[in-house]
This record gives sequence, C-alpha cells and structure tokens, in this order.
Amino acid sequence: MSEKIARPAERTGASPEAIMSHYDMGNDFFRLVLDPEMIYSCALFEDGDDLVTAQRRKLNHHIEAAGAANAARVLDIGCGWGAMLRRLVDHAGVAHAVGLTLSPSQAAWIRDGKNPKIEVIEQDWRDHKPERRYDAIISVGAFEHFVQKGLDPAAKLKAYREFFAYCDSVLAINGKVSLQTIAYSERTKVQPLLDKTFPESDLPLEWEPIAAAEGTFSLIAARNDADHYYRTLVMWEQNLLANYDKAVELVGKSNTDEFRRYLRMSAGGFRAGMVSLMRYSFRKKY
Repeated sequence: MSEKIARPAERTGASPEAIMSHYDMGNDFFRLVLDPEMIYSCALFEDGDDLVTAQRRKLNHHIEAAGAANAARVLDIGCGWGAMLRRLVDHAGVAHAVGLTLSPSQAAWIRDGKNPKIEVIEQDWRDHKPERRYDAIISVGAFEHFVQKGLDPAAKLKAYREFFAYCDSVLAINGKVSLQTIAYSERTKVQPLLDKTFPESDLPLEWEPIAAAEGTFSLIAARNDADHYYRTLVMWEQNLLANYDKAVELVGKSNTDEFRRYLRMSAGGFRAGMVSLMRYSFRKKY
C-alpha cells in the first residue's frame, strides 16, 4: 500500500533540528519536571486528580476517542517518551503500537523498555510508509510542529490538509484519528511565546484542523481544555522548583530559568484565553 501514501511536495513543518533543540534538553532534566511516565502534554483532570492520575486519564481519553482498544495496529505520531505506546499495549489490548519521533533521546528511552509489542521509529510522518494500514491513529502534542511560522493562511491550511490526507492513506476503513494540539483562540497571536522554545513552529487556529479534515474525515468531537493545560503547567513548574538545584546541575541556571519562564508564560496564555488546548476526534469517511 506504500505507493499510495500521500506525500507533500515540500517540507512545511519545523525541522528535526528545531524540534530536537527543545526535546533533547535531556531525559534526566525532563524526569525532574514531568510525571513518572514522562508525559509532556496537557493532562485531563477531574476534581481531586494529581498529575499522574490526570495524565493517565488523558491517555485513556485518546485511546477511546481513536477506537484503539484491542486493535491490531495503532500509530502514534509524535510519541514522546512512549507513554501512549505503553498504555496501548499494556492496558488497551493493542497487538502492535508504532511510535514516530524526531528525538533520538526519546527513541532511546522507549527502546530501553524492550517491549516487543512497541516499535519506535525516528522518522517524520511524511516519510513513514507502512506496509499495512493502521486501525487507529493518535497524535498528541505534535500538530504544533507541522507548520512553520510565516506561512500565509492558504499555505498553512494546505499543509494541514496534507497531514489529514496522509492519515487517510495509512488508516483502515472507518478508522479514527484522535488529535490533541495547542491552538490560537483567535488571529491575535502570541508568537514570542513560541520563538525561543519551539523555533520554526506555528500553531493552528481552533477551526483549522476541522477545515483541513473536510473531505477525508468527519468530525466526531472537539473540546477546548485550556484550563487543564493551565493546571498541568502549574504542576510542572512546582516539580521544577522542587528539583531546581538538580536541574541547574544538569542544564545550567540560564536554561533552567528560561524553561521556568516558558512554563509561566504558557500558563498565563492559557489562563487569559490567548491559546486553547484542543482535543479532536475524527472518523475516516471512506
């Protein structure tokens, strides 16, 4: 089936080097900030949840939204340190989970787990050509990197359409996509928030993923959980402060303080409604 996979004519997203500049600060550094599963994306809270519980709830949400439970093959685009992959095969009955990442340190972390049901590939989704279709696709916290800053609105939407065309080409009939991304609430942008921490990247507007999916996918659900990302960021900052001296030893005071500023600025953006945390689920039309 690989010859039918949709491919864009040129790269429109952040380069591997730009992505690695942030995510490859080091596994030991992120262990000080994140939960034990190393989940670097917005959690899903209910009253009384701690970070570990809320992150597990988020994983379960996407597995359900993608219809991934008990599937033969599931693709995780932007798999991070592999928490979703482990949840899929260890708790959701998935036979084979494939994760794509551009970060060597994340890939090494996953491979160290030596789970025979998990395959991690250091590869852009545009270059991934599976021999067999997937039953479900999950992508959490990667969509933010699919478009470079500076693209005009038409080119930006075209790039997002290429992503959904790709998903359509590798997904089984009636398969689902569960997608989570930060998004701009309106055209008033907060690009300085991104420039240092996520160079070359731009965010979608809330409606752009829905518009980009038209023709290939039907929207099942969409929700804005900006307040959940605020809570997640506050907890990450608390973890960083509790481990501040260790963080400084690992990456230096300047990098540690810069990362804390990123957490605080991001939390402020979500609290003020400048940015949203969108969770979408789509079903393949044909």
